[in-house]
Amino acid sequence: MKNVSVLGAGMVGRAIARDLNYKFNVTSYDIDPKNLKELDIYNIKSQVLDLSDIANIIKAIENADIVVNATPGFMGFNTLKTIIKSKRNVIDISFFPEDALELDELAKENGITAIVDIGVAPGISNFLLGFHNRKMMVNDFKCYVGGLPELREYPFQYKAPFSPIDVIEEYTRTARFVEDGKIISKPAMTDREYLFFDDIGTLEAFNSDGLRSLIKTINAPNMIEKTLRYPGHIENIILLRDMGFFENKAINFKGQEINILDFTSRVLIDKWKLNSEDVEFTVMKIIINGIENNRPVKYTYDLYDRTDTLNDVSSMARTTGYTATSVVNLFSDGLFDQKGVFPPENIAIKDEIYDYIFSYLELRGVHYKLGVEYL
Repeated sequence: MKNVSVLGAGMVGRAIARDLNYKFNVTSYDIDPKNLKELDIYNIKSQVLDLSDIANIIKAIENADIVVNATPGFMGFNTLKTIIKSKRNVIDISFFPEDALELDELAKENGITAIVDIGVAPGISNFLLGFHNRKMMVNDFKCYVGGLPELREYPFQYKAPFSPIDVIEEYTRTARFVEDGKIISKPAMTDREYLFFDDIGTLEAFNSDGLRSLIKTINAPNMIEKTLRYPGHIENIILLRDMGFFENKAINFKGQEINILDFTSRVLIDKWKLNSEDVEFTVMKIIINGIENNRPVKYTYDLYDRTDTLNDVSSMARTTGYTATSVVNLFSDGLFDQKGVFPPENIAIKDEIYDYIFSYLELRGVHYKLGVEYL
């Protein structure tokens, strides 16, 4: 039985550890004993460890055959770099802002495989574009995605299954997309539009920096990703932004120096915390237009996934975590063994991998509805 070290035991990290524990010898690591305590009933080995310390990362992975990096985004890049230097194969869902491809040569030098950004979006969205780009000439790629609570509580109508500071990053980082073959940059939360979904109703979409590696790896003239929220949410976020609550700088308050962004994040933890009793859903629509076999074609993938209340696994943990665990199994079973750093679009090299991942997700109740239209 292979050893897997799961770094990070947040909501998604715990779902990953639980899913892998059926087949692997799993050990989960986190700084918060409360997170690890929730794994006790599944007989998963765990250890309280400060993963911001490189020495602790090296200790946690010394016996691992495969590592899953589920640390927060602000820790992700350095954690991944340490894993690669330690010559351990890694599946990464930390979604850090840095460019993972900068570590490609390091991974090759150390003879390891690092598959990064392998969640739902980024993740499945990248994989699908990479898969179809291999078979057709893609002219247009659109991805709309969001995770939302079923219960709309004002003012934010939002719950976060991960750190608020990572969500704030999505609202502040410049959004990049491709239009007519050119990379366009706009502030996040621009170009807002409304979409109707049968299971949900009307949601609002806005620009976010979700393409990530696709800008470098896929040569399609039009590509964009937009985040979905309930209407009204973004107005409140823009208000906070314009008032300066997202500024990453220190101020003096009553003789104490505090960081504004850290303060905002701490306040929003209580407002945005996704509790175990909260039911939430993940919704994603992917549209790929292009030419295949000399015919215009449009592929549409629709995902609507709800919290698994029976097994107490949130939808975002399911859709993100089970994608990651499908690739852990894929790698362990020898279906992908190239060396280097690979975003999801670059592992979509054969139909067998496509079938493996989506069969794995289907068995766990994560269903992508495919529509094909010849134009």
